[in-house]
Amino acid sequence: MLPWTLVCACVLGTAGAWWWAQGARQAASAAASPVAANVAAESAPPPVARPAHRIAESSPTSVAFDGRREFETSPDLFVYAQQLALQARVGDADAWWMLSRVHDYCAGFASNPAGYVRDTRAIAALDVANAATMAAARERVSARCARFMPEDGLSPRSVREARLQAAKGGSLAAEAALLADGEPLSEEPGYRGELVARVTASGDPQAFLALSRAMGLTASGAESELGEVSGTWLSEVAWQIAACRLGLDCGPEGNLMTAYCAHGGICSRDPSLDFPAFVLDAGVPRQGVENLNDMVNRLLSRRRTIQ
Repeated sequence: MLPWTLVCACVLGTAGAWWWAQGARQAASAAASPVAANVAAESAPPPVARPAHRIAESSPTSVAFDGRREFETSPDLFVYAQQLALQARVGDADAWWMLSRVHDYCAGFASNPAGYVRDTRAIAALDVANAATMAAARERVSARCARFMPEDGLSPRSVREARLQAAKGGSLAAEAALLADGEPLSEEPGYRGELVARVTASGDPQAFLALSRAMGLTASGAESELGEVSGTWLSEVAWQIAACRLGLDCGPEGNLMTAYCAHGGICSRDPSLDFPAFVLDAGVPRQGVENLNDMVNRLLSRRRTIQ
């Protein structure tokens, strides 16, 4: 049966749907996550998606492997995950972080491939705005995640476990993602503000993107700790656009746009628009554009000043 959340988001296609879908996805993720204490108590690193019965032990390659770039360009995220797994097992924190992104991107498909394909076909048949665009985004996910199966265990839990390993190993992006998930590495006073300062100073587009979910409406009332670019839905978008300007792939078929459309139903009516253009076209009131640009510029100028 086609999920009602996808139908609603596809039909709405407005800024309101944008932020409704964000909240719905975060709530679903939180509901599926295990108790933090149980995960933290596990001393051994979690398993990674590398089923021995389906793929042999990979051998090191002499070709340089750029994990972040490969996430955007690889047509087969299963094979990509195997390369990440080799690096993660020797303590590469960024490999753990990117592995968490693969799990997040592919989990919806991997949990029920046949059902995912059926839903995509049902969406494509809908006579509503953005149905074709959403179906195309889901087909991209299906193609890139095609070799994952339910037994690979991709889930909100596997995402969190990989992020926890990454953050403990020093990944700033993973640390920011845990904060956004409501499970920060520390509950010490001042930690959240200090983390925001570190992300801002880093200029790391992955960290900016990961932190963005913590800087929107969920940060309302905490602006004194998190900074002036926080506490509103426009703040969240500002962090995301700043990530785009710092080098994140925000193109029309990049992972950011694909995930928004395939997973949340937030799709552009014009498939040629990149993320910043889509935001300005569909998600921000005309009077808010200047305010948004000012927020982005403040984030980027602050980064240069701190560095």
